[in-house]
Amino acid sequence: MTGLVVAMDGPSGSGKSSVSRGAARALGLRYLDTGAMYRAMTWWMLQQGVDLADPAAVAARCGEPAIVSGTDPDGPAIHVDGVDVAEPIRRAEVTGAVSAVAAVPEVRARLVALQREIIGAGDIVVEGRDIGSVVWPRAAVKIYLTASAQARARRRSAEVAGSTVEAQQEAMARRDTLDSTRKTDPLSMAAGAIELDTTALTLDEVVAEVLRLVKERT
Repeated sequence: MTGLVVAMDGPSGSGKSSVSRGAARALGLRYLDTGAMYRAMTWWMLQQGVDLADPAAVAARCGEPAIVSGTDPDGPAIHVDGVDVAEPIRRAEVTGAVSAVAAVPEVRARLVALQREIIGAGDIVVEGRDIGSVVWPRAAVKIYLTASAQARARRRSAEVAGSTVEAQQEAMARRDTLDSTRKTDPLSMAAGAIELDTTALTLDEVVAEVLRLVKERT
């Protein structure tokens, strides 16, 4: 599998993280969660009191934090300035703000550069929203995961204590709109990507299909 890059894109709740980690584990590859990098940047901005409604303010400071991503599918780590932020970046305040931060071109330019450094060595499964279209268009395997809005909301509500399917469906609809309509690198299916609907499939079934596609394409 030397040099192999598998790009896994799709909206929130489509199963990217679980599927990507499962596939990486089965293939003996590294794993990168690019969404965690945008969350880490958002967490740092919130800690610094930056006005996230002001793109210029976000752009002015996005070069400051040192963001380091681990690539172990069994325990992916994310640190900001030496602080382990794997847990705080999943909190509601970060989730609600990450799309605004990710829409800032300067943020995307910096994090895409970091992502390409990690991906460059190959042997990796990378999940995100623009991997196959922007970050690494020459990936050997490009997959776009989808699922029905209700299925995505149900999965996410099961992960967030005290949440409801209805609340998650509304939140995801807002984020989908922001991610797919932003001017810089909007969420979209990359040319040559294979769309895989996970609505009616178990995690094991989706991972098995990904492994089949990798074998077929490599």
